[in-house]
Amino acid sequence: MYKQLQMVLLTTKVMQRVALFISFGGLITTFVTTFLPLWKTLNTELNEMENWYEGLWHTCIFTEEVGVQCKAFESLLALPSDVLASRVLMFISIGTGMLAVTVAFFGLDGVELGPSRAQLKRGLLILGGVLSWVSGIATLLPISLVAYMTVVEFWDQSVPDVVPRWEFGEALFSGWFSGLILVTGGSFFFVSVCMRDCSEASSPPSTQDTPRTQEYLKTEVL
Repeated sequence: MYKQLQMVLLTTKVMQRVALFISFGGLITTFVTTFLPLWKTLNTELNEMENWYEGLWHTCIFTEEVGVQCKAFESLLALPSDVLASRVLMFISIGTGMLAVTVAFFGLDGVELGPSRAQLKRGLLILGGVLSWVSGIATLLPISLVAYMTVVEFWDQSVPDVVPRWEFGEALFSGWFSGLILVTGGSFFFVSVCMRDCSEASSPPSTQDTPRTQEYLKTEVL
């Protein structure tokens, strides 16, 4: 009974849809993370009720009296190199993630592309997995870069101890999560391709019974 239930759940079609769902979830999380102003947080000891937040696009301050106030970065050329590189990589991640979900959708079993399109659908799934991997790596790189720069600045001995230091924000953790989810979704696409190849290799070739025709000898009566 357990083996039958496992065979029903772990089918190629189910694995394909799980991979598509995971990749789509990672794409949405990456999109939200890109525009969240919570990449870095800062809290001053002089005023504990005042919190600063910084993202790729805005710097925000939160106070109990006023609430949240955000200000966008004024000049693109004045941006730090890590922020500018993170913007580019996050846009690459979003673009490749959208392509991965779109391409992989047309490679799913059940989506008709015409007769004799098995190899094309297999190629689309592989391409979707590769693009999902690229999207995940493009998400992990800027998140790790900003985290590294934050750690370096936090332990910088040249900065006086009285100066507040930036720390990790919630967006970094959601970015790490979305990057790993995208890589996992791409890996599941490859697993589904391997499952389809194994099922096709193990299944016996379909033979159709050809109707037997009886040949009659025509005899002539002399």
